[in-house]
Amino acid sequence: MKHVMLNPSKTSMPLIGFGTFKIRGAELVHSCLDAALGASYRSVDTAAVYKNETDIGNSLKTLLPKYGLRRSDIFITSKLGPKDHGTGKCAEACLKSLSHLDCDYLDLYLIHWPGTQGMRPEDERHPALRLESWRDMETLVDQGKVKAIGVSNYTLKHLQELETQCRIPPSVLQTEFHPHLVCSELVQYCQQKNIHFQAYSSLGTSTDNQLIEDKTVQSIAEMYKKSPAQILLRWAVQQNIGIIPKSTNPVHIRENAAIFDFDISPVDMERLSSLNRSLHYCWNPENVT
Repeated sequence: MKHVMLNPSKTSMPLIGFGTFKIRGAELVHSCLDAALGASYRSVDTAAVYKNETDIGNSLKTLLPKYGLRRSDIFITSKLGPKDHGTGKCAEACLKSLSHLDCDYLDLYLIHWPGTQGMRPEDERHPALRLESWRDMETLVDQGKVKAIGVSNYTLKHLQELETQCRIPPSVLQTEFHPHLVCSELVQYCQQKNIHFQAYSSLGTSTDNQLIEDKTVQSIAEMYKKSPAQILLRWAVQQNIGIIPKSTNPVHIRENAAIFDFDISPVDMERLSSLNRSLHYCWNPENVT
């Protein structure tokens, strides 16, 4: 699978990872990771708020030897829960994630949300608290607990604010991105600053999926003899944008990884990009101070 080099840590990160949002329970986590590793995924994305870190850690202990892999062959990402912003709390939360995952280090640790849980979006304390969290994360890098650090759901405003205050710049921005939400300005900023842009919700939502059912997406899928999901994922990686598709279906897990054997033409790439509606299917961080 294709990798990208994260700056400034020089950590190699697979362009495609396996998303685990809403995948809970030891048996389900184990079967999904088994299918993912069997389909050549080598990156696993989780978060404290997903409440599956312990099951992921236990499953990897069993599954890595099955596939002849070591911990160093797998890229593990976790995220700071919004309730744990602030000096000391962030470091403690990261160490807890490490304990749950039964790891000595994380390849990537992200601030999951720019705001602190329990506060209104416009609360003026958000900027100071997320900066305190970032200072903790920089220390975690110094200590070798984390190889690379980044942010999730940050807007351009949040990124520009962090740029003026950080000692270690963010390696990754993970945020919602798909043809119905083409964040061109945000992508361009990340490219200019050597921040790897990673998309979540590349396939829209699991219910009432306007993205998978979009007539243009379906038409292009028929033309390339691929599934709509494969077209949506290929559209992202062809722009060197990372993806973390999630599925509990072994067939779909394999399908979602089989996107490196074809190219979408420039004309069809533009057709997909022109579907932009600035539509969030998940959370919109624009109102967080």
